[in-house]
Amino acid sequence: MKYLGRIILGVVAVVLLIVVTCTFVVDQRQHALVLAFGKPKEAVPEAGLHFKLPPPFNNVEYFDKRILPLEGRPSEVLAKDQRRLVVDAFARWRITDPLKFYQTVRDEGLARQRLAALLDASIKRVVGDVVFDDVLKKRAELMVDITAALDEGAEAFGIDIVDVRIRSADLPEQNLQATYQRMQTERQREAADFRARGEEAKQIKQAEADRRAVELTSEARRESDIIKGEADAMAAKTFADAFGKDPEFYNFYRSLIAYEKALDGGNSSIVMSPNSDFFEYLKNENGASSTQ
Repeated sequence: MKYLGRIILGVVAVVLLIVVTCTFVVDQRQHALVLAFGKPKEAVPEAGLHFKLPPPFNNVEYFDKRILPLEGRPSEVLAKDQRRLVVDAFARWRITDPLKFYQTVRDEGLARQRLAALLDASIKRVVGDVVFDDVLKKRAELMVDITAALDEGAEAFGIDIVDVRIRSADLPEQNLQATYQRMQTERQREAADFRARGEEAKQIKQAEADRRAVELTSEARRESDIIKGEADAMAAKTFADAFGKDPEFYNFYRSLIAYEKALDGGNSSIVMSPNSDFFEYLKNENGASSTQ
C-alpha cells in the first residue's frame, strides 16, 4: 500500500507537470503565438485553453489585442507654400497579425519606435502637399490622410492604425514672434488708414457744412435785404402819402423825431439860436421858446 500510494502520487505529479507544461490559457485581451525552438509556429487568436508541446519544444509569446497609444514627437514640417510649422500628433494602434508582428518588431517597445518614425514621415508627406492655410482649415481631412499613410507603412508589422489626431499645428517660436509682429504692424497700418479715411470724411463733411452755412447765411441776408428794402420802400411810401395828405403834420412828426434824438438825456449840449426853425414847434403862443 505504501508503494502504491507513492506510485499514485508520482502519476499525479507527472499528469500535473504535463498539464502545466503542455497547456496554456489565452486571455480574451491577448494574442498568443506558439514558438517551436524559438521560431514562430502557430498564431492562436482565440481565447481559452490550448495545448502545445512542453518546453523546449514549444514556448508561447503573448501580445496585447487592445488598442494601444502612440505619442508622436512634435515635428517641424515645411508646407507647400514654404511656410514652416510644428505639428504635434498622436495615434492609436493595435496588433492584428501577431506572427508578422513577432517576425518584424518582436515587442511593443520597438514597435512604438518604428511607428513614431512612420508617423513623423507620414505627417511630413501629407502636410508637405498642402499650403499653410489648409492645415488650419482642413485638419480633419489631413488626419484621415495621415492615418491612411501611416496604416500603409504599419501593415508590414502586422499592425492596424485605428486613428491619428493632430493635437496642435503652430508656427515655430521664432516665426510665431515674427508673425505676431507682422500682424501688429498690419493692424496699426489698418488703424492709421481708418483714421486717415475718417479725417478725410470729416474734412469733406466740414467743408460741405461750411459751404451750406455760407449759402444759408447769404440767402438769409439776401432775403433780409429784400424785406428791409421792401419795408423801407413801404415806409417811404407811407411817409410820402402822409406828407401829401397833411404836410404840416408830417413836418411836426419829423420835428418830434429830431427833438427826441437831439435832446436825448446825457451830457451832450447843443447851442442854437432860439429863433431857429428847429424850435418852431417848441415856441409858445407869445413866440418865446420853452427851452430857455
